[in-house]
Amino acid sequence: MRTRTAGSRVATEEDIPRRERGLSRTETTGYTRDPRGSSFSEGRKMSLSSSAVNKGMGDSELRKRSHKPAEATTFQSSEIRPISTSKDGPATTSDNGLPITDPPGSCGLPFIGPFLDKMSFYWMEGGSPGYYISRMQKYKSTVFRMNTVPGPPFFPDPRVVVLLDQKSYLTLFDMDKVEKKDVFTGTYQVNLGFTGGYRVVPYLDPSEEKHTPLKQFCMEILKSSHKSVVPELHRSLTPLFDSWEAGLRNNAKINITSDLGVATLRFKCKTFMGVDPVDPKVEANLASGALGTILGPLNTVLLWVLPQILPVTVVPVPKYLKPLLAPLLELLTHTIPFPVVIVKPAYNKILAFFRVHSQELLDIAVTKYGLEREEALHNFVFNIIFNSWAGIYKLFPAIMRRLSSTSVEFQHELGAEVRNAIQEYGGLDFPALEAMPLAQSAAYEVLRLDPPVRYQYGRAKKDLIIESYDAAFRVRKGEMLAGGLEVAHTDPHVFTDPLSYNPKRFMGEEGEKLLNNLLWANGPQTEKPTTSNKHCPGMHFISFISKMFIAEIYARYETIKVGDSGNLVALNCVSS
Repeated sequence: MRTRTAGSRVATEEDIPRRERGLSRTETTGYTRDPRGSSFSEGRKMSLSSSAVNKGMGDSELRKRSHKPAEATTFQSSEIRPISTSKDGPATTSDNGLPITDPPGSCGLPFIGPFLDKMSFYWMEGGSPGYYISRMQKYKSTVFRMNTVPGPPFFPDPRVVVLLDQKSYLTLFDMDKVEKKDVFTGTYQVNLGFTGGYRVVPYLDPSEEKHTPLKQFCMEILKSSHKSVVPELHRSLTPLFDSWEAGLRNNAKINITSDLGVATLRFKCKTFMGVDPVDPKVEANLASGALGTILGPLNTVLLWVLPQILPVTVVPVPKYLKPLLAPLLELLTHTIPFPVVIVKPAYNKILAFFRVHSQELLDIAVTKYGLEREEALHNFVFNIIFNSWAGIYKLFPAIMRRLSSTSVEFQHELGAEVRNAIQEYGGLDFPALEAMPLAQSAAYEVLRLDPPVRYQYGRAKKDLIIESYDAAFRVRKGEMLAGGLEVAHTDPHVFTDPLSYNPKRFMGEEGEKLLNNLLWANGPQTEKPTTSNKHCPGMHFISFISKMFIAEIYARYETIKVGDSGNLVALNCVSS
C-alpha cells in the first residue's frame, strides 16, 4: 500500500521543532583539539573514501566516528581576548598564551598581484575550496592575507584576511567586531540597478536605520508561510515525481537541477503569494509574453540572479578549450561589471508578477513597519528569489546527490523512519516531520558539505586580535575579513572524517552540539535571527524544508540514484 503523503491538519508555528526555531542555543561553542597536535591541513587530508554509511557501519559506530574523543576547548563566541603587553612594545601573546603576529601571506604588487591571483582562482585551481586550501598549506595557517576575486580594474581592492577554521570564523558573526555594510558579495557590490536602485537588507549593517524594519518585514513574510509551506511543497513535488517516473520509463534524460528549479519556484510563489508563476491563467505570469516564451520562467529568473554572482563564479570550460576561451570569458565575466541593461527586461517581468500578487504583504510593510511600498517590493523580490529560492535551487539537487551516494541499507533505514512517522501521525505534517531525526541529520550534513552560500564577509570595526587554534593575529581597523565556509565546515578539530558525507553526524546529544558549528546561514544553526545580527531570517525555514524534501522522496521511493552528470538514473518505488 502506498504511504499517505497529504497533510491531515493545518500546521502552526508552534509545531515547528525547537531545533528549527533556534531554541536550543548554547552559550559556548566547543572545539576538540587533536591530542596528537595534527595540523588543520593534515586533517584536510583525511580519508576521501565514501562515507561510513556505505561501509555498512552500525548506528553506534557512525555516531562514534562523528565526534572527536579528545577533550574539548570552549570559548565565548563574542569574546574579544585580552592580550598581554611588554614594557617596550606591543602585545606579544594573547590571554591564552598564543603568540601574536601579523597574518602570513602577501597580496603582491598593485594590479599585478590581484591579476595573477584571480587567474589562478578561475582557471588553474578551480575556485573554492582548492584555491584556499593550497594557500592554507603554503602558509601553514588557517588565517592569512590574500587577494580575493574578482579584483581590478573595475573591482579595485581585493585584499582580504581569510578565516578558514571554526575558531577564527566566529569573528564574522560578532557585530561588535565587524561591520556588514555592503559586504554581502564581498569586495564588490552589485549595481543597484539589479534591485531597483535600493540597497536591499542583506547589504545593510544592523546599525543602519532601515535594517530593523526591513528585516522585521522579512520575518513577517516567513510567519505568513506556516500554514501553507507543507501542503504547497507536497503539491509542487508530486507532479514532478510523476514526470520523473514517466521519463525513466521512456529512457528520457532527466536533469534534476532544472526540473527542481521550476518546481521550487512554483513552491515559493504559491507559499508566499498563493499563485503559480508558470500558470498561463495567472495575471503577469512568468511564462507569458515574448520573454517568457523565449526563455521560460526558470531562465527568466536565472537571467536576473546569476549575473549578480558572476564575478565570483568559476565558468566551467573543458580543459582543451581553456587556452582559447579563457581570455574572452575572463573579459566578459570577471573583468567588467555585468551590464544592468541586459537583465532589466527579466527583472521587470519578475517585478510585475510580484507587484500584482503581493499587495497584502506590501500593505503590511507600509502600515506596520513604515516602509516605502516600492522599497518593500524590491526587498520582497530579493528575499524570495535571490536569498531563498536561489539557495534551494542549489541545495535540493545536492541533497539528492548526497543521498544517492549512500548505501541501499541506509536508504532503506531512512525510508522506514519516514514512512513509519507518516503512518503514526496520519500524514506528512509537522508532528510527523518532528519524528524524523535521521532525515534532519541527513539534511544538516548536506548543509555542512554543500552550503548554499560559500563565502561570508565583514569589515573590522577596530583593531582586533583574532585567534586560531595555535596562533593569534593582528587585524587593523577597516580591513576586510573573508570566510571560506567550505573549508571551515570541514575543520578536523570539530568534525571527524570531515570530508565524508555522514548522514548520522548530527544525531543524538553529541550530534546536536555540533549544530553550534553549522555556520551556513551567517551564524550558528543554534542561534536565532534577530534585527541586531545578520543571521539569515530564513535559516530555519531552509533546514526545515530540506528535511521535508527528504521525507517527500522517501515517502514514495525505497532508493534513488543520481548519475555523476547530475541526471536521474533510477527511482525504486515503495512496494504496493
